[in-house]
Amino acid sequence: MSTTLAKPAEMIDRKWYVIDAAGKPLGRVAAKAAVLLRGKNKVTFTRNVDCGDHVIILNCDQAVLTGKKMEQKFHRTHSRYIGGLKEIQYKTLMAENSDKAMTYAVKGMIPDNTLGAKALTRLHCCKAEEHNHAAQKPEAVEI
Repeated sequence: MSTTLAKPAEMIDRKWYVIDAAGKPLGRVAAKAAVLLRGKNKVTFTRNVDCGDHVIILNCDQAVLTGKKMEQKFHRTHSRYIGGLKEIQYKTLMAENSDKAMTYAVKGMIPDNTLGAKALTRLHCCKAEEHNHAAQKPEAVEI
């Protein structure tokens, strides 16, 4: 049995998908977005070729965190200097920058290499229902 491998020149046409995160868990929305960004839903998926699509996530403000994650979960960054740890509670992060919280969740689910960095440029998170990518005619994705 032979394996078909996609070439980078074959992956030129990319689709646009829109995901509505209203009332849905943050992690499930991020997992679905990560699959679409990588292109793992395609038959021609090749792990070393960038074959993903564009993803628009709407209503990030209305995404939910289950359990006690709003109080117990923190986003931590470190400046690599002594005492440079900064942490922000997810209750504050979701209230002020819910699109950043969604981006952090998706970033954790894609590989930490050049393919993952390129995939993150195709992610568009919006706090509300409106987005400025209507000309691309995105398809709605159900979770």
